[in-house]
Amino acid sequence: MSKQEANIEELVQQLAARLTEKGWMLATAESCTGGMIAAACTDLAGSSQWFERGFVTYSNEAKTEMLGVPAELIAKHGAVSEEVVRAMAEGAIRHSRAQVSIAVTGIAGPGGGSVEKPVGTVWLAWSINTLVHTQRMQFSGDRASVRMQTLIQALSPQQV
Repeated sequence: MSKQEANIEELVQQLAARLTEKGWMLATAESCTGGMIAAACTDLAGSSQWFERGFVTYSNEAKTEMLGVPAELIAKHGAVSEEVVRAMAEGAIRHSRAQVSIAVTGIAGPGGGSVEKPVGTVWLAWSINTLVHTQRMQFSGDRASVRMQTLIQALSPQQV
């Protein structure tokens, strides 16, 4: 096991302990990570006690159809925005039995960036019951690196 894999496993164990202690379930809503967060969570034995479901909503249509993100919101702000990641986190709660959700949307690259939203721009959101916390990150590196940094930030224990 690599150091990075061990770090991810430790983050998931900490998250699992917090959720289990409170009797909460987790749902994920992922775009740029394509299911990496859900996969990391379910790699841990016993995750069925605290992981409820994961939504991979890579396209704008999937965000709208699966999570209820208004198409107008995406059109106005773009898929990579605070407004959309907030709606994704809220939608994951509404469309699951979870009390906590983690949502991510970003530009992993190598293309797709702009001056306003360069490659590496990622919005994350954590919803706990009805409270939503958002965070914008600017990661560097190649596509794999941006996605891995997003995964690690999403699992950071201080968020839940």
